[in-house]
Amino acid sequence: SAYVHRAAAPRYAAAGITAIDLTPAAIGPGVVPPANLRKHLDAPNVNMVTCGGQATIPIVYAVCRAVAEQGGTVPYAEIVASVASVSAGPGTRANIDEFTKTTARGVETIGGANRGKAIIILNPADPPMIMRDTIFCAIPEDADTDAIAASIRDVVAEVQTYVPGYRMLNEPQFDAPSLNSGGYAMVTTFVEVEGAGDYLPPYAGNLDIMTAAATKVGEEIAKQAAAISGGAR
Repeated sequence: SAYVHRAAAPRYAAAGITAIDLTPAAIGPGVVPPANLRKHLDAPNVNMVTCGGQATIPIVYAVCRAVAEQGGTVPYAEIVASVASVSAGPGTRANIDEFTKTTARGVETIGGANRGKAIIILNPADPPMIMRDTIFCAIPEDADTDAIAASIRDVVAEVQTYVPGYRMLNEPQFDAPSLNSGGYAMVTTFVEVEGAGDYLPPYAGNLDIMTAAATKVGEEIAKQAAAISGGAR
């Protein structure tokens, strides 16, 4: 739980222990592997944002990256994360406010959008539905849609290297500017996250993507530490 990590973090720091935080406490910098994996490997406490953030911020990052290469910006990005209610334990339910705040902040600071918003839905369907996410990004009217779509596909492939069950449900959808979008063109991406089913049910992709991303970060921290240790000999 977020408040528990906030209480324990000073003890980790005093003991010289590197912490990989899977709660929304967000004491240290947020890390989403496709966006900023190598940027915070020296940080004593890194935050894995949220399950919704790990599933959606890579897409926001992909869009912002492509738009930036064209000299533009993404003024607004909104993500909607829908997870099976039975996969959300008491910790998740107690941290709903932190979830939305931490994810929205990650959409901005890691994804690159000027303004971000996050919504979580605990889906009570039975049988349980796997995690599904919708990502809306406002883009310039003259943005290169082919470049944006290619950037999204590249990032999806990168996430799949550590979360094989991560996939787009269809190609990114582009819409012309309208009053509903505040006068901006929009790109909408739909993804789903199916868990590996090793220890948790396949519908609990929201849990798998957090642990898989944390493992990826831990491996990179260990590689860097080993390289430094080897070079010092």
